Amino acid sequence: MRKLSFFLFAGAVGFVVDMSVLWLLLEFKLLDPFSARAPAIGSALVCSYIINRTFTFGASHRKVAVEGVRYGGVGLVSTLINYSVYSGLLLILPGISPYLALIFGSGSATTFAYLGYSRFVFGPGREPVEDPVTGRDDG
Repeated sequence: MRKLSFFLFAGAVGFVVDMSVLWLLLEFKLLDPFSARAPAIGSALVCSYIINRTFTFGASHRKVAVEGVRYGGVGLVSTLINYSVYSGLLLILPGISPYLALIFGSGSATTFAYLGYSRFVFGPGREPVEDPVTGRDDG
């Protein structure tokens, strides 16, 4: 239950970052609603990674680069789900607020992200095995 609570906290902070970046880009007419989501989601992903790695799951037993690639992979698929729902709503319901579409997009990706991060990124990895000849770990 602790992990889920921290994951939801990280998601909430990421959501605020996502919404804030989107708002700034739209408010100052720097990008259109479709283009503005890319930097907004990217900012939220970095923010939630830091919180999830530090508080929710802790560092995995993998090297940081491997962990980062796995996190990015899950994040990419989660982002595609998020962005697809967001864009689909904007296209199907032209009058919908981009912020409401963001809420639905983010909500739709949350379950996938939790399962992916908890099992694939920070979940149990294989234990390093000591090489009998060199005595070094292979992990």
